[in-house]
Amino acid sequence: MAHCHGLSWQNPEPRATSYPIVPEKELYRCLQSILPKETDLQDTLNKGMLRWTLHQKVKNNPANSLSLVLVLVRELEKADRFDNRRIILPLLHTIMYAIVQTAHIPDELYKRVYDICKRLLTFPHPYCAIGLGYTRQIKVERSIPGLKYQRMVVAEQRLKNDFYPCQERVFVLADPDVFTGAMADGLKRDIKASNSEYDDFVSPYDHMCSVVQHTLQAVLGEECNAAELARGLQEANVEPHFQEVLATVEQSAEAGGRERGMLSSRLQQLYDKIVTGVKSECGSGGSLHDCPLPNPEMSFHLWTKEFDIWRELLRCLRSSSMDHFSLSQDQDDIDADEMRASDPARHSVLSNDSGIVGDLPPGIDLPIMSVPEPPNSAPAAQSNRGQDSKLSRRGGMKMKPTVHNSMLMQETLESQDQSGRRGSFPLSLQRKAGNGAMHNPFPKMQRNSTARIVVMGDDRVLGRLAEAYHYLRKREARRLFLTLKVNLQFYYIPVCSAPVSHDNKHQSVRIPCTVGSYLGRVDPWYNCNVKSLGDTLPKLTTMQPTTLGKPKEPFVSDAITYYLRAGQQPVYFTVYSVKIICTSNNLVEDVFLTHVELDFPDFQLIPKSLREKPKRSAGDMCGAVATLCYKEAKLSGRDTNRAMPVRTSGVQVDAIPANDDEDLNCLTVTLKRLPAKTKSISANPKIRTNEMKICAMGGQSITVTLDRDCRRTYKHVQSIEIFPCVDPSYSAQKSLQSKVTDGDEKSGLSKYMNKGLPLPINTFSGIVS
Repeated sequence: MAHCHGLSWQNPEPRATSYPIVPEKELYRCLQSILPKETDLQDTLNKGMLRWTLHQKVKNNPANSLSLVLVLVRELEKADRFDNRRIILPLLHTIMYAIVQTAHIPDELYKRVYDICKRLLTFPHPYCAIGLGYTRQIKVERSIPGLKYQRMVVAEQRLKNDFYPCQERVFVLADPDVFTGAMADGLKRDIKASNSEYDDFVSPYDHMCSVVQHTLQAVLGEECNAAELARGLQEANVEPHFQEVLATVEQSAEAGGRERGMLSSRLQQLYDKIVTGVKSECGSGGSLHDCPLPNPEMSFHLWTKEFDIWRELLRCLRSSSMDHFSLSQDQDDIDADEMRASDPARHSVLSNDSGIVGDLPPGIDLPIMSVPEPPNSAPAAQSNRGQDSKLSRRGGMKMKPTVHNSMLMQETLESQDQSGRRGSFPLSLQRKAGNGAMHNPFPKMQRNSTARIVVMGDDRVLGRLAEAYHYLRKREARRLFLTLKVNLQFYYIPVCSAPVSHDNKHQSVRIPCTVGSYLGRVDPWYNCNVKSLGDTLPKLTTMQPTTLGKPKEPFVSDAITYYLRAGQQPVYFTVYSVKIICTSNNLVEDVFLTHVELDFPDFQLIPKSLREKPKRSAGDMCGAVATLCYKEAKLSGRDTNRAMPVRTSGVQVDAIPANDDEDLNCLTVTLKRLPAKTKSISANPKIRTNEMKICAMGGQSITVTLDRDCRRTYKHVQSIEIFPCVDPSYSAQKSLQSKVTDGDEKSGLSKYMNKGLPLPINTFSGIVS
């Protein structure tokens, strides 16, 4: 559709490369090729590239954008009519991303999309949650066109202004064991090419021009001559116009968009002011200018042992780009090195006396406090004051409760609906997903800064993320700082390392990405755009030319940007704690997210010739003896405590289900056993539990590996205990509550808090059943 409401969709100032208008039939074929299908097997590797190609056509020519919106609206209405739920959510994500980039959309199209999103409210989760979010977004865009584009550019590019304080920062953390050599260099080059600072022709001034151009076109529509507006912005000082546009639009947003006429009137006056004196060219009236949506600024880091993400985040928070928000005097005293140093243990002493001196037991004297004497005081007065001081209580530190002290606790209250029953670990074995905005009675804390952390690698990098997240929560429970300022969002791109060949076994060993495989199964759109990116990333980064020039089309950073903007539905993964007691009686505490491997090296070191002798019993051939105590997890919630001796060569503990039939939020314990001939020894059983303890018997020792990471291997272990990790904010609240309730667990705010610590990883749709 080349014309709509009298608008001529042409690019008045073509770039170095001409981008033609794509016919609707071709857009329809491109759209059908990227939608997930039931027969998808290997072709999902190409769907991410096809989706990027489709959005590139939209980005390069505004005429294609409006045509794509029309095609998507028809497909959405058809999918809603035939109840084709497999493609409804991918179509919604695609159309919302196209709407943000479209210069002007007629109100009729807004209404059709709004009606479809509103009908999704009657669908089950996650359709209703996504439909609610997009319904609100369409309602706002319909009353204030261009608001989403304006806020996105201002926040992602961190443009200084006085009206919209939100800023965002993107950190891309790659596992150095996976990204080595040319692969790491190619990814770094791709991300660097997408940043505005790399391109001399893109500056904050250009971003301001794009915001003003897009907002005026979106609001005024056919009354805006985009060619004259673009020339007027190039000739004038754009910053005052940028500030005026932001002030006008944000004031309209605060009023709820009810004053559309006043918004149009004020922007029309600004438009007339800008184009005054600009010569109009023949045939350029009514055309729309191309305002592509720039990628956010990204910082790429190899997550080595020396790199501390929280220290880097603190540095960025204090930098000039994010000093928009003043820090209090207490927080200014925090140094970056303090974020890394471990605090000494702090012990509290609970006083049980009534506070009345007469109630003290006989023979106990209070210490005399030194009271400063005023000059020229009489000796009698000094003597009386010395006696009175004997009756005074020892001076103490009085802590006044502030609003900051409850923010970490409030954040825990916000996630109670996603993480399970209040005041305990999750009772249901169903994994939680979604932002819970529909049924969460607690208001979300508004923070002006957002840190989007993208981790790339296999299960090992997620184990490090869980460890760093637990460390941050523990620090914040003791001294609140980053929680007050930054909203953390986690994203994961699964990338497996190349197979490693072992000469002794002549086979390849590949560390799997269990979390990425799970997210690809529960979210088809994640499988098409993120998991497929991780599968093709090793080839893409090594195929790029090694020239010093800027790559023409940074595909990887564009795909990451789409994931950041459209992936708003988190899936929660339980973080588990381990208590390891070594043979030297040393206690070690750690956390893991996906996998624990327990091996008995003494049994494995037995020569094969000895294990095959007939005089050895069948029991000796089945491994070492250990004691297993666990709480069996059941769907009914009636867990049962069990204890039994086992003979095994190793134990495998998985927190991520291997297939859809076992999609339960619990641990799956597998005992490694050799084939047995007696009935007393069963086959390899699978035990579902959330709490377990294994103790080695007979002088044996255990080797423990967390999250398949050889850097987190513990040897000479006597026993290991595994249980869900307790949220440090819950422990802090319980400690405060115990001082006034004598340890009553059913009183205070702690009974409303989630006891566990879930790690949210953003996806496009959450868990789609």
